[in-house]
Amino acid sequence: MKRLAAALALVLAGLLTACAGGRRNSPTASGPPEAVSLLGAPLYARQLPPDQRQAREADLTAAYSVYQRDPENADAIIWLGRRVAYLDRFGDAIDIFTEGVRKHPDDPRMYRHRGHRYITVRRFDEAVQDLQRAANLIAGTPDQVEPDGRPNAQNIPRSTLHFNIWYHLGLAHYLRGDFNRAAYGFRNALIVSRNDDTRVSSSEWLYASLRRAGREAEAAAVLEPIRPDMEILENRAYHQRLLMYKGLVSPDSLLPPNGQDAAAVAAHGYGVGNWHLYNGRPEQAEEIFWRVTSAEDWAPFAYIAAEADLRRILRRRG
Repeated sequence: MKRLAAALALVLAGLLTACAGGRRNSPTASGPPEAVSLLGAPLYARQLPPDQRQAREADLTAAYSVYQRDPENADAIIWLGRRVAYLDRFGDAIDIFTEGVRKHPDDPRMYRHRGHRYITVRRFDEAVQDLQRAANLIAGTPDQVEPDGRPNAQNIPRSTLHFNIWYHLGLAHYLRGDFNRAAYGFRNALIVSRNDDTRVSSSEWLYASLRRAGREAEAAAVLEPIRPDMEILENRAYHQRLLMYKGLVSPDSLLPPNGQDAAAVAAHGYGVGNWHLYNGRPEQAEEIFWRVTSAEDWAPFAYIAAEADLRRILRRRG
């Protein structure tokens, strides 16, 4: 309760400053880090572009207003936590979802969202516990569309609660290096997928999990239904990498030379690095993983996965 109160006090203070026309202090390396990387480096909240920060703070203002009117409401708690997380305040978001767990211990959404943010801050064991709890709670229940916090261009939600629970559980296991359990999670995510966007995202991670687990024939089978003409609204990067694994897209077309197009490196680097790894070129894979982890945004799953691989490489070297 004390931690939640402190988190909400920070939320309110920020909103009051924004409403008064002031400028919130941008997060800098002089403040406390949001997390510590798997390689031991402190990770700080990003300094978002002013227009992006303003839009996200406006969303947070609205979410906080709804929460204030009914702090027991599960949807209000979830949206408050999500909006706080979109400002890179992941520790505060975890505190808010923790309060949600206390108030709604049988609501799988609380564990799903807290588990997601435990992944972000590299607390994988806790993520597995939360997401497995969520998976147990949804057993035998109907699925439901999960609203997007940052909608695609068509404003059509593509994922569901069941999908997101299994998908994030697979990720938590993958990042811990438990690739067989990861494959189980992603297989279930693929089973409940309702569209090509969720099919390609779960398929790429399932393919990676099976390759890492040495189950190459099963991995090859994952690629069979992947086609160039799939209906993709938001997960084009996953789709392109799956086509790369099938030999239909060149790795060089996805990853630019060093020093060029940081966004493309962030989007495709981990998959291209894995492609080199699968094809017996570990040195090239490692080089690309280092490039991925040089990006400013350290929250994407591919960034965390590259970090996890680099830690394994460094530990093997002693």
